[in-house]
Amino acid sequence: MAGSSLLTLIDDIATLLDDVAVMTKVAAKKTAGVLGDDLALNAEQVTGVRADRELPVVWAVFKGSLINKLILVPTALLISAFIPWLIVPLLMLGGAYLCFEGFEKVAHKWLHDKDKGERNHQARLQALMQNRTDMLAFEKTKIKGAIRTDFILSAEIITITLGAVSGAALSSQIAVLSIIALGMTLGVYGLVAAIVKMDDAGLHLSGQASVIKQKLGQFLLAAAPKLMKFLSIAGTAAMFLVGGGILVHGIGPAHHFVEHLALKSEALPTWGAIVGAMTPTLINALVGIVAGALLVGAITVSGKLFSKTDAQH
Repeated sequence: MAGSSLLTLIDDIATLLDDVAVMTKVAAKKTAGVLGDDLALNAEQVTGVRADRELPVVWAVFKGSLINKLILVPTALLISAFIPWLIVPLLMLGGAYLCFEGFEKVAHKWLHDKDKGERNHQARLQALMQNRTDMLAFEKTKIKGAIRTDFILSAEIITITLGAVSGAALSSQIAVLSIIALGMTLGVYGLVAAIVKMDDAGLHLSGQASVIKQKLGQFLLAAAPKLMKFLSIAGTAAMFLVGGGILVHGIGPAHHFVEHLALKSEALPTWGAIVGAMTPTLINALVGIVAGALLVGAITVSGKLFSKTDAQH
């Protein structure tokens, strides 16, 4: 009897672990789109920090990110347990925010003076080089900004994960949310640390006697800024895809229409399978871009109206 109970317990644990693994994989796929932007934004946060202080700043932001997760994961579990109807609205809100932030990043390049931005950037660097800036205060500002950004992106990741496991048992929800939160925090800030030290590693290797090391160092020096640019572009594209996908999935008729259109596309001759597979992705991206444009436009117009009203008073 005891042996039978032990085997049953082991089987239950194995089933639970298998379910957790499957749900974690699904949640990771759904949240992966946010990570490119998270990675790029956090890597950009250490710009202007002295080379010998980059890793301490990343470590400080990492600890802040863990505190963010300690707040967000229990909050998400409480929502799932007591007000589960709030999950879908939160997902829609997060999707809308992703679309807004993605389009705002694109619009920023169109609407803002590039020369002015470059002048401000050079002025900050010059101030740092001449020690006119309080480095401790500068680092604290960078860290606070990075932790604030991490909180917003972490909330999106946790909300998307919660939506993926909302129908599961509480133990599975706890396991999946914890794995996603810890795994992605370690992954993102481990990569951030590697990226911000790429140029230092390249500089070190390029000064070595070995020709192979010199070539590798030159490659790293050339690749570091290109990698940052790629992450920024990929992160922006992912925001439209993920945000648009959340909005489409949250609106029943739109979701069914996309599924129907994908099935119709698969029936096309020759390229049907490829077109059918790409259709949902393209529609999600289009919805994300349109939603982002509408939100940015609405907020910009309302901001100008309020500023005029305040000026009149």
